[in-house]
Amino acid sequence: MDISGIAAVVTGGASGLGEATARALSAAGAKVTIFDLNEASGTAIAAEIGGAFAAVT
Repeated sequence: MDISGIAAVVTGGASGLGEATARALSAAGAKVTIFDLNEASGTAIAAEIGGAFAAVT
């Protein structure tokens, strides 16, 4: 399955399974946005994978 260029939203992407999912989707070519409570970790991971981060409350 080719997901290059597809937009992906990962909730809870700043740690654990969400982080692993965000990284895997990004590695497969998706444009990933991470949604999480943890702004510091979410921002850092998004920067590493070339994605975006949105803080949620």
